[in-house]
Amino acid sequence: MFTALLFVLLAVVSITFYSVYQRQQAQVAVLKKAREKIQLEETRVFDFLHGLGEAFTEDIRPGDLHRLIVEGAVRILDAHGGALYLIGRQGAVLLPSFISKDCPPLIEIPQAILKQSESLPLALQSYLRLHSVEPGEGIVGTVWRDREPLFLSGDDARLGNLRETTQITTSAMFSPLIFGHQNLGVIAVAKGPMSSPFSASDFAVFKAIAEQSAFALYNAIVYSEASEKRRLDLDLLVAQDIQRILLPSAAPDIDGFQIAGVNIPARQVSGDYFDYIKVDDDRWGIAIADVSGKGVPASLIMAMCRSVLRSKAEGNPSGADVLHQVNRQLYPDIKEDMFISMAYLVLDTRDKQITLCRAGHDAPLLYSAKEKTVTKINPPGMALGIDSGDVFDRITRDYSVTMEQDDCLILYTDGITEALDSNGFEFGMKQMILSIQASASDGASGLIKRLTDDLRNFIGTYPQNDDITLIVIRKK
Repeated sequence: MFTALLFVLLAVVSITFYSVYQRQQAQVAVLKKAREKIQLEETRVFDFLHGLGEAFTEDIRPGDLHRLIVEGAVRILDAHGGALYLIGRQGAVLLPSFISKDCPPLIEIPQAILKQSESLPLALQSYLRLHSVEPGEGIVGTVWRDREPLFLSGDDARLGNLRETTQITTSAMFSPLIFGHQNLGVIAVAKGPMSSPFSASDFAVFKAIAEQSAFALYNAIVYSEASEKRRLDLDLLVAQDIQRILLPSAAPDIDGFQIAGVNIPARQVSGDYFDYIKVDDDRWGIAIADVSGKGVPASLIMAMCRSVLRSKAEGNPSGADVLHQVNRQLYPDIKEDMFISMAYLVLDTRDKQITLCRAGHDAPLLYSAKEKTVTKINPPGMALGIDSGDVFDRITRDYSVTMEQDDCLILYTDGITEALDSNGFEFGMKQMILSIQASASDGASGLIKRLTDDLRNFIGTYPQNDDITLIVIRKK
C-alpha cells in the first residue's frame, strides 16, 4: 500500500516538474524568438544607417537617396510599401519624390480618378506620382503642417478615405521630416490586409528612421548646394579667364604717346571694359565703358559691346559715327533697365590730335603739366542702349581735345570715385585729383600705380563694391 502511494506521489511530482519544464521551454522559445526579432530589427536598422552613410561617400543622385530611404524603411518595418513627399522649390507644396512598388495609396483619390482607373489602371499610378500635396490636405498634408508623427491602424476613420481602391490600407505610419527648424517633407509606410498591423514598437522605430532620414536629406541638400557652388565657381573662373583674354594685355606702342590701362573687377567677372583698337595705319581707337550692374549679366553685355564696337571702329575715323552705329545695333538687345556708358576717342598719330566722343560716361580728366591743374572734359552725350538712335545721334558728337607735352588724359569708371571705406565715405573726385597731381610726372604707368595704391589704402579691408577701370594717356 505504501509503495503504491509513493509511486503515485512520484508520478505527480514528475508530471508537475515536466509541466513546469515545458512552460519554461515555451517561455525560452518566446524570448528567443523576441530576441531574434530584435536582433533582426537592429541588423536592418544598422544596414539602413550604413546605407545612408555610404551614400555620402559618393556623389549620390537625389532620386537614389530617396529610393534608399523609402525601401530601407519598408524593409525594416516589413511594410507593403512606402512613400516620400518632399517640399517643392517654392516651399508651398509637397511633391511625391519616391513611391515604392505596390504601395497602398497614402493620399485621398478623387472619384473621377478612381472611375478612370477601372478602365485605365495607369491613371491611378500617374495621379499618385504627380499630385502635389498642400498644407493640411489629407493625412500627408496634415502631418506636414502640424509637424507631428501619426500612427493609424484598425478602424481609424482617417484610414477610411484610403480604402476606396483595390490596394486597401489597413495600417499606416506618417512622420514629418524635420531637421533643425526646417520641415523637409513627410515619409510614410503602409500595410495591407494580408499582414499584421504595425505595433507601438514599430512606430518608435519608424520615428527614429524618420529622424535619420531628415538628417540625410538635409545633408544631401547642403552637399548639393556646395557642389553647385563649386561648379558655379569653376564656371566663373573660366568666364574670368575668357574676359581676361577679351581685355588688352598690354597697351600699344604709339609714337608720341605713352598709354597704360588697368581693370580691377569687384567680382570674378567685370562689367567694365576698356580696349585699344587699330582703326587704320594712322589712327588708334581707345575705349572705356561701364555696363550698369555687376557680375555675369554685366560681363555678357560687355562682351557683346566689345564685339560690336570692334566691328564698327575699323576704318572709321569718327568716334561719334562709330558710337551711333554701336548704339543702333545694341539697343534692341539690351533690357530696359540696363545701359552702357562709354568714352571713345580716336588718336591720330600723324598730327597727334585726339577726338573724343562721350556716351554718357564719367567726364575724362585732363592734367595740364604747365599749370599743374586737372580739368573735366565734359562734352554732351547719352548712354548706349537708352534711345533707339534719333536722340542719341543728335546729342552724341565728336569733341577735339588739345594736349601739350607731358599732359595726361585720364579715362576712368565710377568705381574709383565712388569707392567706399569702412565708414561709408567715398574716395571722391577731390582725392582722385590730388593723386593725379602727385604722380602725373611719373608717366602713365606711374600715375596708375599711385592712384590704385591710394585707392587701396583708402578702402582698407572694406570690400570693393564696384568694378574699377582706368586708362592714362600721356603726351610725350
